[in-house]
Amino acid sequence: MRPKKLNLGSSFEALILKELEASSLQCDEVIQELWSGYGQIQRIQLTGSAQKTVVVKYVSMPSKPRHPRGWTSNLSHERKVFSYAVETNWYRTWSSRCDDRCRLPRLWSSAGDGDEVLLVLEDLDGAGYSVRRSNLQRRQIELCLEWLAEFHACFLGDSPTGLWTTGTYWHLETRPEELEALTDHPLKLAAKRIDQILNQARYQTIVHGDAKVANFCFSETGDRVAAVDFQYVGGGCGMKDVAYFLGSCLEEAECEEQETELLACYFDYLSNALKRRRPEVDAEAVESEWRELFPVAWTDFYRFLKGWCPDHWKINSYSERLARETIERLESR
Repeated sequence: MRPKKLNLGSSFEALILKELEASSLQCDEVIQELWSGYGQIQRIQLTGSAQKTVVVKYVSMPSKPRHPRGWTSNLSHERKVFSYAVETNWYRTWSSRCDDRCRLPRLWSSAGDGDEVLLVLEDLDGAGYSVRRSNLQRRQIELCLEWLAEFHACFLGDSPTGLWTTGTYWHLETRPEELEALTDHPLKLAAKRIDQILNQARYQTIVHGDAKVANFCFSETGDRVAAVDFQYVGGGCGMKDVAYFLGSCLEEAECEEQETELLACYFDYLSNALKRRRPEVDAEAVESEWRELFPVAWTDFYRFLKGWCPDHWKINSYSERLARETIERLESR
């Protein structure tokens, strides 16, 4: 079989060979094309190395970005460029604090060369996390909530140095174009206040920032999970991750039916994680504040979504109800 073309610069190929002590390498598969034509994620086979395969995230800034929904402004480009710098810094300086309870790939090497960025990461498939799911059963949802709880507990109170000051890819400061396009006038008027409430929460942590189903990798036995894609990791209230994750894996009726139970599940995991990792923190106080902020966080993402893609499937009566109730509470204060 003819080997697949390796889409890397020669200097990066040499770096991988040196860092992984390999005699040769070749592309095993292209796992994913990066959003808007910014590069690829590839699985690379190594010969002569202790690591049989690695996953390489290779970013090459395009001269003409191709956004599937037409959002190709300079601001959009700058946001993506900064996101790759954040992800590199995350893996270099922060990721080693994560243990098996909030598992993520190990960084083998990284480099930047002008408009190119290279991350050489552990192949999670080879580490036992080879299953990807588009639809989750209840147990898989709980595993992801446990991962998020452990992650949030690990970094509670930390200042996001070198990361996004405000994590998530939809936060208001970097999305003025989507806000301008929003036709829901009450939601548009409330957007700044919603953003302020989340940013001024007493209990802040580091949020994953893009905790959707596609960014979780499961073990074949179904009892372990790891996460990938840390371009939008940064400071924030943990409810941003939880609301976004639940919205990515539940249909409208399921949100209505399971919200209470799944939030209780997350907070049970968070309480246990804080007892182990941060015993000095009042877990009940964190839960009390964050429970009230769940609908606020949901509405914050909903604000972005309605401006970015008004016909998106996540725009439904459940989201609309939470948004209306949140706005009404703000107006009554």
